[in-house]
Amino acid sequence: MRLLQLASPALPIGAYSYSQGLEWAVTTGAVCDERSAAEWVGDVLELVVVPGEAAVLWRLLIAAQQGDGQQLHEWNEWFRASRETAELRAETEQMGVSLVGLAGELGLLDEARRAAAKAMVPVTLPAAYALASQGFGIPPDAALLAYLWAWLENQVLAAMKTVPLGQVAGQRTLAELGARIPRAAECAQSIHDNDLNTFAPGFAIASCLHEMQYSRLFRS
Repeated sequence: MRLLQLASPALPIGAYSYSQGLEWAVTTGAVCDERSAAEWVGDVLELVVVPGEAAVLWRLLIAAQQGDGQQLHEWNEWFRASRETAELRAETEQMGVSLVGLAGELGLLDEARRAAAKAMVPVTLPAAYALASQGFGIPPDAALLAYLWAWLENQVLAAMKTVPLGQVAGQRTLAELGARIPRAAECAQSIHDNDLNTFAPGFAIASCLHEMQYSRLFRS
């Protein structure tokens, strides 16, 4: 039940405010229907999130489980430095701070986890998620799957609002892309430290141009 709570779109950390460049892709016509939306989200999942964010999250989850504050700090800084645009950096910091605050209110942060959170200021979302999941007693592999699902669900909801997609189309997309998550999690766990990367020029350009978009629903 705690795993479902942590992955829920009702978690009050502001995930619904962000599209991660998807809104710009819709505005330009690159994403215009169910098929193109699934292609965009699926590519971001496998080519951007898995080798970067998910792989870092896996290391943060293990570090939180082992109580390794040094590794938490180092991977939090790595991920923060990897954010290629002001929007992406502001997004992870805002959601990270919100999740740490929520975890504190829910009593999930013992003395060691509170100290780790303070040492990571500004804390990123993956680092905050690692601390919260450890506070809930969620195993790292399950926490990683839930994180990827929550990311996917938010992206599909963003597509439903901006393309727009109907509810049935959204559920079809979730079913199709959700089937890829177990494999995505396995890939994230197997990536060597030296192979972690967030090199995705098209994704970064989408985020940069979204910063200057005249009319928009989302913050990124």
